[in-house]
Amino acid sequence: MRKLKAILGVLLLWFLCSTILRSCRANNLVCNEKEKRALLSFKHALLDPANQLSSWSIKEDCCGWRGVHCSNVTARVLKLELADMNLGGQISPALLELEFLDHLDLSSKDFRGSPIPSFLGSMGSLRYLDLSYAGFGGLVPHQLGNLSTLRHLDLGGYNRLYVENLGWISHLAFLKYLGMNRVDLHREVHWLESVSMFPSLSELHLSNCELDSNMTSSLGYDNFTSLTVLDLSENKINQEMPNWLFNLSSLAFLLLSENQFKGQIPESLGHFKYLEYVDLSSNSFHGPIPTSIGNLSSLRAFVLYDTGLNGTLPTSMGCLSNLMFLALGHDSLTGAVSEAHFTTLSKLESVQISETSLFFNVKSNWTPPFQLQYLLISSCKMGPKFPAWLQTQKSLSYLDFSRSGIEDTAPNWFWKFASYIDQIHLSNNRISGDLTQVVLNNTIIDLSSNWFSGRLPRLSPNVVLLNIANNSFSGPISPFMCQKMNGTSQLEVLDISINALSGELSDCWMHWQSLAHINIGSNNLSGKIPNSMGSLVGLKALSLHNNSFYGDVPSSLENCKVLGLINLSDNKFSGIIPRWIVERTTLMVIHLRSNKFNGIIPPQICQLSSLIVLDFADNSLSGEIPKCLNNFSAMAAGPIRGQYDIRYDALEADYDYESYMESLVLDIKGRESEYREILQYVRAIDLSSNNLSGSIPVEIFSLSGLQFLNLSRNHLTGRIPEKVGVMASLESLDLSRNHLSGEIPQSIINLTFLSHLDLSYNNFSGRIPSSTQLQSFDALDFFGNPELCGAPLLKNCTENEDPNPRDENGDGFERSWFYIGMATGFIVSFWGVCGALLCKRAWRHAYFKFLDNINDRVYLATVLKLSWLRYHFRRYRISK
Repeated sequence: MRKLKAILGVLLLWFLCSTILRSCRANNLVCNEKEKRALLSFKHALLDPANQLSSWSIKEDCCGWRGVHCSNVTARVLKLELADMNLGGQISPALLELEFLDHLDLSSKDFRGSPIPSFLGSMGSLRYLDLSYAGFGGLVPHQLGNLSTLRHLDLGGYNRLYVENLGWISHLAFLKYLGMNRVDLHREVHWLESVSMFPSLSELHLSNCELDSNMTSSLGYDNFTSLTVLDLSENKINQEMPNWLFNLSSLAFLLLSENQFKGQIPESLGHFKYLEYVDLSSNSFHGPIPTSIGNLSSLRAFVLYDTGLNGTLPTSMGCLSNLMFLALGHDSLTGAVSEAHFTTLSKLESVQISETSLFFNVKSNWTPPFQLQYLLISSCKMGPKFPAWLQTQKSLSYLDFSRSGIEDTAPNWFWKFASYIDQIHLSNNRISGDLTQVVLNNTIIDLSSNWFSGRLPRLSPNVVLLNIANNSFSGPISPFMCQKMNGTSQLEVLDISINALSGELSDCWMHWQSLAHINIGSNNLSGKIPNSMGSLVGLKALSLHNNSFYGDVPSSLENCKVLGLINLSDNKFSGIIPRWIVERTTLMVIHLRSNKFNGIIPPQICQLSSLIVLDFADNSLSGEIPKCLNNFSAMAAGPIRGQYDIRYDALEADYDYESYMESLVLDIKGRESEYREILQYVRAIDLSSNNLSGSIPVEIFSLSGLQFLNLSRNHLTGRIPEKVGVMASLESLDLSRNHLSGEIPQSIINLTFLSHLDLSYNNFSGRIPSSTQLQSFDALDFFGNPELCGAPLLKNCTENEDPNPRDENGDGFERSWFYIGMATGFIVSFWGVCGALLCKRAWRHAYFKFLDNINDRVYLATVLKLSWLRYHFRRYRISK
């Protein structure tokens, strides 16, 4: 035994000495000169705007260069890890000189859609190749199949690569990780057979690859034996979940979201004993959640949002003792959510249940076994009582009870409890309470559309977003605006609109320097805009609509250089339109409707190329419409849905888990409509109810993206330009109550989206152009034009107006018989009913008894409604 210990001691000493010796040798070694030159050639082909490769100098040892890793024994280059560098340009073939390189990471670069170099397939020593999000495009080279020792391959990214045939991948026999997210694979019919040839494959990422329903292959039990991660999300797979999927016994992560999977989720889902993460959201399943989910003892995250499932929530869910994240909703699930569903869920940290018919039914004294950090129960029945169990959650950082059916007074403990929560969303309930003495300390606060009352609450400097719109707050606004804080305010969004606030705006805006979005519309405010509002240099949106402000718009607002939306409508502002407004090129929305502005429309307005909504209606503007409105390029091109534009930051403020959107009420198609989520897609010009004169500029009809045009109630003359037919997106056109003349242009029939048209009370003449669409409008839309004829007007066009007296509805003889038949039908129908009642006494009594019953019901409903209103009115007066 002693000899064995002695031998082991000698061997250990030899190992330590040899390690130290090798380390010492390595310290004296420098990188291979040939490899240094190759790396410098590689560097010269790259674009390095931030000079992040500054350490790559010929005077320095390349083993010490940033991102270069060498062998401790031979000093040969083994790894290039450049993932954290902002590089572009081209990849030099000089990399082939690095014959021992086994790890190449060029992810997160910008190679501007250039193809992946095929020579990379000749780097036979590579075991790790990461080209994800590197900006490559085009065909994936089949030469990559020559990298027979490769263990890790990631080609995913935003630029669309594509593959025509995946046969080359079968040569990568040792592959453990394959990432091809966003690589177009739809040309490869046998993609499943190609990627299932590797028993050693551990992770397969094929998200957003345009995959279809070719998942029905009969894979053997030996395929995918090591697979732990399967990501097929964001594809077009339209079939039931394949049977082979449930043979993947080692699977830990299953992501099938945003496909078109159908059928029921099999009970065999519960056989995955190692499964930790399941995301089946955004599919087309039906049937209930399988009860076997209670067997998923390793499950940590369960996401079933928008799956199409129905039925009740299985109580077996309460057995998922390791569950940390639960997301349900936007489905047809019904029934109660009770304590039984959370019995052993002590590790639960996040619950998201929204847009579902599920309702919470727990005891008032329930103490949950979990401590949540994130709680979202929105558009799901939680009330009517405020949940008392909420106060047991001491770790909560996010709370969303919006649209949860709560009709209760916020309990006294809530506001102290809530002061430790980062974000609070309680909108669209009927929660009441006086907030006069409350100090709000949260970063994001949305209490909009409730019954809160009292004076405006005080704020801590931490608040970034405050939305308390559509409540019953009252009293002067000055104490709120001029409140003193222990620190600099971080408030960026302030929405206190649709309340009963009064008084004038105090000159305290210099204390709110971080404000970017202000909405104090629809209150009882008055006075002038204070000059200090111009100190808000970061202001992006200003809404003061529907108040009683008056006077000139202060020139100090000219300092708001990034203003994108200004809404001063429905006030008493006067004077000329300030020149700075029409010269603020960042403006997208100008809404000055219903004020007392006079003078002309400044021609400088044509500089506003980003303008999408221009509303000067109901003022006293005069002069001609500027002829340069075709410079509104955002209206000429129209919106591109789904495409982000940084200019829209003025209409929306994004925060973690929260997005505040500006809203705008526009008079469209003769009725007021509120636009919020789709405001950025609206294109509208309204100059109605002014004193504008002259002709309609032909240039305005170059705005092919314009959707709503209203020039009514002015003194415009001349003709409608023939170019009107070019406005392909036009939905509403109102030129009524002007002095326009001439014929209606034939090209108007090209406006296929037109659903509202009013040309009444002008001096148009001739025949109304014939089209199914135009003749579907009401005759009132053309009324008041004595010389106008043709359908839908009853006035026929004479032979002098048209050589063919027949119109598309037939000649006058046929129309006469139409009216004769209509009159005869009315007489027969009328006397058929009334005559029977006169002749049949029993029928007559039954009919009048029916009317008496209806009368009694209406009377009873009216009395009950009035009693209800009187009761609530008295209750409201008592609470005041």
